[in-house]
Amino acid sequence: MCFSLKVEMERTTTDSGGCSLPVTDSVNEEPQAKEEKAPVRFGWVIGVMVRCMLNIWGVILFLRLSLITSQAGILLTWLIILMSVTVTSVTALSISAIATNGRVISGGAYFMISRSLGPEIGGPIGMVFSFANALACALNTVGFAEVVRDLLQEFGVPIVDPINDIRIVGVVTVTVLLLISLAGMEWESKTQILFFIILLVSFANYLVGTVIPPSVEKQALGIFGYRSDIFVQNLTPDWRGPEGNFFELFAIFFPSAIGILSGANISGDLKDPATAIPKGTLVAIFWTTVSYLVISVTVGACVLRDASGNITDILVGNITDDCVGLGCQLGWNFTECAQTQTCEYGLANSSKVPGFYHLITAGVFAASLSSALGFLVSAPKVFQCLCRDNLYPYIGFFAKGYGKNDEPLRAYLLCYIIAVAFILIAELNLIAALISNFFLCSYSLINFSCFHASITNSPGWRPSFHYYSKWTALFGAVISVVLMFLFTWWAALTTFCIIFFLFGYVNYNKPEVNWGSSVQAGTYNMALSYSVALSGVEDHVKNFRPQCLVLTGPPNQRPALVDFVASFTKHTSLMICGDIIMAESASGSRHLLQASGLGKLKSNTLVLGFKANWRDSSASSMTRLLKTMTSNLLRGNQVSAYCMHTYTNINIHYHSNIHSFIRSPLFALLTADDISDKGDSDQIKTVFQNDQGKKTIDVYWIADDGGLTLLVPYLLTRRKHWHRSKVRVFIMGDEQNMEEGLLWSFQFCLFLSVLKRLLTSVPLFLLLLSLRRFVDSVAPFRLYDEQKEGVSIQELRQSAPWKISDKEFEAFKLKSERKVRLNEIIRRNSQHAALVLVSLPVPHSDCPSALYMAWLDTLTCGLHCPAVLIRGNQQNVLTYYCQ
Repeated sequence: MCFSLKVEMERTTTDSGGCSLPVTDSVNEEPQAKEEKAPVRFGWVIGVMVRCMLNIWGVILFLRLSLITSQAGILLTWLIILMSVTVTSVTALSISAIATNGRVISGGAYFMISRSLGPEIGGPIGMVFSFANALACALNTVGFAEVVRDLLQEFGVPIVDPINDIRIVGVVTVTVLLLISLAGMEWESKTQILFFIILLVSFANYLVGTVIPPSVEKQALGIFGYRSDIFVQNLTPDWRGPEGNFFELFAIFFPSAIGILSGANISGDLKDPATAIPKGTLVAIFWTTVSYLVISVTVGACVLRDASGNITDILVGNITDDCVGLGCQLGWNFTECAQTQTCEYGLANSSKVPGFYHLITAGVFAASLSSALGFLVSAPKVFQCLCRDNLYPYIGFFAKGYGKNDEPLRAYLLCYIIAVAFILIAELNLIAALISNFFLCSYSLINFSCFHASITNSPGWRPSFHYYSKWTALFGAVISVVLMFLFTWWAALTTFCIIFFLFGYVNYNKPEVNWGSSVQAGTYNMALSYSVALSGVEDHVKNFRPQCLVLTGPPNQRPALVDFVASFTKHTSLMICGDIIMAESASGSRHLLQASGLGKLKSNTLVLGFKANWRDSSASSMTRLLKTMTSNLLRGNQVSAYCMHTYTNINIHYHSNIHSFIRSPLFALLTADDISDKGDSDQIKTVFQNDQGKKTIDVYWIADDGGLTLLVPYLLTRRKHWHRSKVRVFIMGDEQNMEEGLLWSFQFCLFLSVLKRLLTSVPLFLLLLSLRRFVDSVAPFRLYDEQKEGVSIQELRQSAPWKISDKEFEAFKLKSERKVRLNEIIRRNSQHAALVLVSLPVPHSDCPSALYMAWLDTLTCGLHCPAVLIRGNQQNVLTYYCQ
């Protein structure tokens, strides 16, 4: 037989945005007449190395490095640079390991952290990291605007005033950068290459300028070329002003090192991210570190700390009266401005450095604009991936991409608005402090991601980049957090508050994503190690928990069993749903008991549903039922030897005349009876998933079985739906013999009655009616062997071993009458109870299975609530028994 099928497949394409977009392909779709142009992809040089170098060579390089060298001295400046590089290098190693452990798409630090540590950590850091990149764009734009403002003042053409000039120039600049970004990655990449060339020319100009003998004008600015005395003086620190301490300067410098993620942030636009990210990032860190070290030592060897810029301060002849400082030995008297700290030039006051002035200015423009443009591109790429993961509400609008490179135009506009808002602050150092905290937080989580993935020993963690260590990654994570608080403690606290708030939101919503995170692997490791450790812990009554094996078959076919057991095991103990396939032997339950669980996490309580249609079942199924009950209850020690626990049987009976919650038989797959689930869901909800109010839980404690019959109702009262229910306990015995201590051994209200007195109070006519009903119910299963002539008892027993002989009926008559009387007591006292628990009669090996099932049916006949038949194996489970 053949079937014709028309299939529409939904595939996903991964774009530069870093997330999956649905694309519908129909088998009948016409081929496009004109293929779309392939998206632009970059190699490790242009896509990673150049981009990272440009973002590292930011506004701090020309505008703040000379100030840091002046105040901290060359030695401490080198220490600041090397400490920053240590953090970024360790982070780069961690990035390289994560990037080579699988396919990396766009999303930068967010993608790496979220896919490594899961959405709970990845979501908050993605939000913060996107915001930090937008701030970094504002930082470099403000730096550029400061240079333009100084030029305007130098030429005497200010726009408004110094602060507003920065704001105006900054807003105009970031608008132009936005237009370049909106033009596409090709235009952005070409612009970055142009900036890179300008920067290289500017560096060459600077280095040449340090060896060219300075003119008088240069000397008035404090530039004297290489001199050992200037170098020696600038080796040590000279702290000045409110920013005159090591960590303040460290915080100002550190944003110059944050560009290491610029290549990773556009990983969706790379040809081979796994190769390009490690190679390009590490090479960029090396060359930029060399450049920072060279510039700091050369500028410290060529430029005085203080200079007036006034040519008239040159000393004529050998007149050095009232001249103080190194400038006197060089023929310049900068004493007055140095002592009053009014010098406008020199290493401590200006960014003037050796070299041709206009080329240096071009280098400042290139450094600041390239970094601003790079961060303006990075932030939307990261945010677009975050939006597509749907971890937070109301941000899906920014997930849409446009064009062949899936450009996040909407996210560009959002980043532009944020950048403009901080450009209006017009305070470079304040923005730098905020950025340092956000990026350090990102670095800390990247390193922790690498460390956590390493220690979980997950087979899925196998990066092809081997030059990393989990301990260096942990060091990078810790030192990043420490630096956050050393830089700006209030900004660090603010950052962590934002992270915790965003973390709480994602953790509460629990998004349905599965990224194979190391947190999942860690959870497995913890569970495994704790399970092994638990095997060495001896059992104790204080630690007993009912760990249930529930014979549900397919759980959706017996939801009442699942819901009831979950009512007292959820979040506190173990529930295992079991399914026994029909077989000739009755050993299925024993095998399941032995095989289920792990170590001490094994079931110690067996739960079954009552076989409501037992009267219609076959003889073989009835025989198997009795064997199962007998083996699990009477031979509990043998089962315990296999499973390291004592097993208890619980039979849940929902009488078909009152509530047909479970219409399937006890051993559904063993008996192969028809199963009907009609109406089950609604009925289950009304009993176990609704609030029980102030109804009672009635316990008929016929025999002391170790306390399980009392423990289960207590556990129920700890649940929300049962917490207002009171527990009433009916026991056998005289009131004078009740132990007072028993009344207070449970942490819930107990109402105790004496069954012996209640038994005598049952009206005689009710007992006679109930006895007649019981005799009629077992009549179809009687052999009536005394009334049959010519047939031996052995022959009758062999033909129907599960039926009741006259001798057996008389032998168990007293017990049968007791079950009838107990049923009348339960019906009289528990008509309005929410749940009834009765001690389960012990099945004897010589008791016919039909008679035993009739006892169970009689005990719970006529009840208007669920009934539980329960019995322990004399293993103490209450602390009342604990000495």
